[in-house]
Amino acid sequence: MAAEFKPFLLISTRPEDDASAAELVSFREKMGLIDDEIIQIRLESRPLGDFRIDDYSGIVLGGSPFNNSDEVKSELQQRVEADIARIMDEVLARDFPLFGACYGIGAVGTSIGALVDPTYGETASVVAISLTDEGKVDPVLEGMPPTFRSMVGHKDAITSLPDRAVLLASGEACPVQMFRVGKNVYATQFHPELDPEAFAYRLRVYEGRGYYAPGELDSIIATTVNVDLTVDDLLLRNFARLHRQPLASTD
Repeated sequence: MAAEFKPFLLISTRPEDDASAAELVSFREKMGLIDDEIIQIRLESRPLGDFRIDDYSGIVLGGSPFNNSDEVKSELQQRVEADIARIMDEVLARDFPLFGACYGIGAVGTSIGALVDPTYGETASVVAISLTDEGKVDPVLEGMPPTFRSMVGHKDAITSLPDRAVLLASGEACPVQMFRVGKNVYATQFHPELDPEAFAYRLRVYEGRGYYAPGELDSIIATTVNVDLTVDDLLLRNFARLHRQPLASTD
């Protein structure tokens, strides 16, 4: 059956083919989309090139082995970040729907002048996330409990937000776990797209890359057992439901 809606665009920057493919599956499933309702551009593989934002219902910016606060950046990382900055300029100017996760929160934060640094990095783990008063009434967080658990693993994070951003969720070790800019631009430090199996796979792919100490993998995976990690599925489902646009509205 032909798609009735404009697709969402997943911007990926993972050079590992298996990890990049798994990321697409994770976002598609958690957003409740079928195959042709989300397409992927891998910016680490090719430049953005011609880009027409109105071809999409919204944009999803996934995780990355890159860090926004890296002091030394390869030519590839600099090119990827320049392409993302180009996308963010238009997204923010138009308040176009975007959902950034993990690396995505740093990309959005950098674009609005937030301080992104290693102060609040978190080792790979399951953490408690608490909604702020603003988060409790945000439409993308509709149906969410005031506190829930999700998966994290990041080397840098937002240390301070500018006034234009609205803090939606916080954590004990990382104060900025989710924020919104305007009405339609969202970012999370945690990974609402992952389930425990995908989290374990991601951890194995990035073993030895500084996201957890040697020998800790099994104990980290064990923290996902007997914990309800499906609650945050609702974020991406809500985002997709609220922002999907019919093909007929294509200019």
